[in-house]
Amino acid sequence: MATETRSGSPKGESIYLAIGFLRRPHGVSGEIIMDLHTDFPERIKAGRKVYIGEKYEAATFGSVRVHGDGLLVSLRGYDTPETVGGFRNQWVYVKAREVPPLPEGQHYKYELIDLDVVDDNGTTLGKLAEILETGANDVYVVRSEAGEEILLPAIPSVILNVDMQAHKITVHLIDGLV
Repeated sequence: MATETRSGSPKGESIYLAIGFLRRPHGVSGEIIMDLHTDFPERIKAGRKVYIGEKYEAATFGSVRVHGDGLLVSLRGYDTPETVGGFRNQWVYVKAREVPPLPEGQHYKYELIDLDVVDDNGTTLGKLAEILETGANDVYVVRSEAGEEILLPAIPSVILNVDMQAHKITVHLIDGLV
C-alpha cells in the first residue's frame, strides 16, 4: 500500500498526495533537500510537475538526485539558495489524478477514506475516517455516526477485505478492540 497521504480538499477540488518535505537549501546552485514520503521514489524525476505548500504552488523539478535518505531537488526558475529557500519546511504534493494506478488489490490510502467498515458478521461499525502511520503497521480510525472511534490495526487478521466496488471494508474484531 502506498504511503501517500490525503490532503483536506473540499469536494470537487483536486486531491493532493504528499510525496516529500522540503528541508533547506544545499549548495550554491539552488538545490534543496527533500525528505521522501512515498513508497514510489522512482516516480520522482526531473520534469515532474509538483505542488508546494498549503497553497499548492505549481513547480517543476529541474533535477533530482539521491542524497542520504532523501533527495536533492532543484526547481525550474529557482537557481539560487535564496530563491529556493522560500520553499523551506513545506510539503511537496502531486495531484492524485496524475499518479498511475496501483496493481490490482492495492489501494492508495486516500482511496480508503470514507469507506464503510463492517465486521465479519455484517454489523456496520462506521466509516474509515483516518489512517495513522505508527511504524509497525498502520492503524485505521473508524468513526461511527455517533462520533465514537474504533482503532483497528491494519493487519491481515483484522482487515479481511477491501471492496472498492461496494465501498466497504470488512474487518474481524479482535477481543479488546471494541
